[in-house]
Amino acid sequence: MKNIAILGGRLIDPLHNTDQIADLYLADGKIVGVGAAPAGYVSDETIDAQGLLVSPGLVDLAARLREPGFEYKATLASEMAAAVAGGVTSIMCPPDTDPPLDEPSLVTMLRQRAKNLDLARLYPVGALSRQLKGRELTDMAELRDAGCVAFSQGDQAVGDLQILYRAMQYAATFNVALRLLPQEADLNAGVAHDGDYATRMGLVGIPVLAETVAISNILLLMKETGARVHLCRLSSMAGLDLVRTAKKQGLPVTCDVSINHIHLADVDIGFFDSNYRFDPPLRSVRDRDAIVAALADGTIDAICSDHSPIDDDGKLLPFAEAEPGATGLELLLPLTLAWAARQHISLSQALAKISAVPAKMLGFDAGLAVGNRADLVVFDPEAHWQVTPAALKSQGKNTPFVGMEMKGRVMHTLVKGKRVYQFSA
Repeated sequence: MKNIAILGGRLIDPLHNTDQIADLYLADGKIVGVGAAPAGYVSDETIDAQGLLVSPGLVDLAARLREPGFEYKATLASEMAAAVAGGVTSIMCPPDTDPPLDEPSLVTMLRQRAKNLDLARLYPVGALSRQLKGRELTDMAELRDAGCVAFSQGDQAVGDLQILYRAMQYAATFNVALRLLPQEADLNAGVAHDGDYATRMGLVGIPVLAETVAISNILLLMKETGARVHLCRLSSMAGLDLVRTAKKQGLPVTCDVSINHIHLADVDIGFFDSNYRFDPPLRSVRDRDAIVAALADGTIDAICSDHSPIDDDGKLLPFAEAEPGATGLELLLPLTLAWAARQHISLSQALAKISAVPAKMLGFDAGLAVGNRADLVVFDPEAHWQVTPAALKSQGKNTPFVGMEMKGRVMHTLVKGKRVYQFSA
């Protein structure tokens, strides 16, 4: 490994809440000096970071990499390249591949392929039930030993509460976390938020009740079993109120929100633009404002990209038939910066939502301190760029932000002390 010195950058460390202009010294995949080099240190390579910000690498709690099974949408190589281009150094990938990640051999294969690419770190999420059908639990202990860091149904609801109850008992016994998208299957048959806008457009609505009923059931089962649960991609004010109350009661529940739901609402769908179809759906402006408030007060722990690369065939369809989701790995940083600027949130607080906090959920410290892993992003917060298909390294070009101007560009990404991405015009 090369010894790399990052010189003259503004170091933003959300974990330790520090903001300073200083040099950073890396060796053997770790940070070995902040401000001053250790005795005898000789750099093999330097990065001029004057005028740039240096922070811990981003940690994305939900990015679909499409392998195995959906290589026509994206490949592991293309999406790992997109990740590091976006400053993302650690990725949690859901289990809804084909076949799903319900066998240790599949998890081992995926981790080995990611290791061979030597780009971002991969944290697989194992399938909670076999084939994600919600009828038979997987062997969570074996999947954990193979490298799974949590268990999930992906975007599928757990329709059988008895199965979910058993899953929570199992998870509590083996001290593993569950990641659940709260949606009640029987209420989730629509394609847009159940409101005036969907009614005028003639779209079948998904009521907020689909989220709140599921959250209520999950919280009750948590109280009974003691399981740790992370709620994925909350979308409604009512759902956030339930989580806020549960946290005050001391339940070990955490949650995240998609970067798309911070900026968009159902009125943005416009003339049936399928790039605005998401699961859960974009809800009302009032719900979006409640999400922004919940980020500020700490109810929402983290922001994720909800990265979902989709091919043209999946999006060039009528809104109700189009596949939900958007590409997001390369937009996570600039969209987080945009939210922070609009809400007058400090850089440290904003970056914590996409680095220090999700890193803690994965069991490591994402901070700029001696001894910590050298997973870093160096970015220009003032650089402007336009979202175009050519500008995205992801194989998926589907995003509602296409054509829009972003502020904030990644210049360098380092993983394990190695530079894995460098911007070139």
